Amino acid sequence: MATLYELTGQYKELLDMMEDPDIDPKVITDTLEGLNGEIEEKADGYAKVMQQLKAEADAIEKEEQRLNDRRDMIMDNISRMKKALMESMKATGKTKFKTTLFSFGVRKAGQKRLVIDHEDTVPDKYWVQPPKVIDRKMLKEDLTHGDMPGVAHLEQSEYLSIR
Repeated sequence: MATLYELTGQYKELLDMMEDPDIDPKVITDTLEGLNGEIEEKADGYAKVMQQLKAEADAIEKEEQRLNDRRDMIMDNISRMKKALMESMKATGKTKFKTTLFSFGVRKAGQKRLVIDHEDTVPDKYWVQPPKVIDRKMLKEDLTHGDMPGVAHLEQSEYLSIR
């Protein structure tokens, strides 16, 4: 069986044959029927492979989410354990000690963490305005009622539908 690339080339040759008045219309009809069947068969094969690849991609995505959830749970457990150990060390006054495997110590962080007590009392100069963003929905609605040359335009895209 020919590849899709070869079938496309044969179809283009057929179109050229259709423009030639010396070619018998029966030959063109027979060739067209043969090509259509092969292209349709090839398209079925492509669709089957695409479905399988989509199923694999979906399975991978599901597994990624499961592993991400598991990682987050493990990291939360680590944070809880660290917090519990630090609170225990502070409560007992043992803020620095060594064992045969590890050294433990409660230390001050390098930088202080900012805690805002009352947001409504923070002066205006510390407030940052959000960045300027185009309202794409409103612009698209306005473009449907008229053109905006040099500003924006609407394009019709295409996609392959397989059901």
